[in-house]
Amino acid sequence: MSVSAAFREHVADLFAPFGEIKIKLMFGGAGIYFKDQMFGLIADERVYLKANDETRPAFEREGSKPFVFESKNGDTVAMSYFEVPPRLLDDTDQLAKWARRAYEVAIASRGKKKPARKAVLSRDLPLVAPRKTKAVTRKR
Repeated sequence: MSVSAAFREHVADLFAPFGEIKIKLMFGGAGIYFKDQMFGLIADERVYLKANDETRPAFEREGSKPFVFESKNGDTVAMSYFEVPPRLLDDTDQLAKWARRAYEVAIASRGKKKPARKAVLSRDLPLVAPRKTKAVTRKR
């Protein structure tokens, strides 16, 4: 993953109708921030926006795929960021609307306990039986 300076500048221009964003380099990619809240990311010269159960169908209707990466143990992990539909890269006013919604999703998800990420493809791991616990009875 890498993000060129020229592409970061291009993304900043694309999001200009949304507002002043900041792009911060991270893990070979970059985060897209508005008012110190990350709502998008850039990886391999592609732009992704934060989605949730309510907004994900709109991305899927456009044929967008989630951002995925390979974890240290070899699992492929999907995140809650979906690639920006290509048509929006030519319509910055519509992109601004999608960015606003992604920002709202990011704000709403802040402070919520994040569920463990589910691996799209997981390794075969042995199942471990739960420990037996002693039943406690109370006298009345």
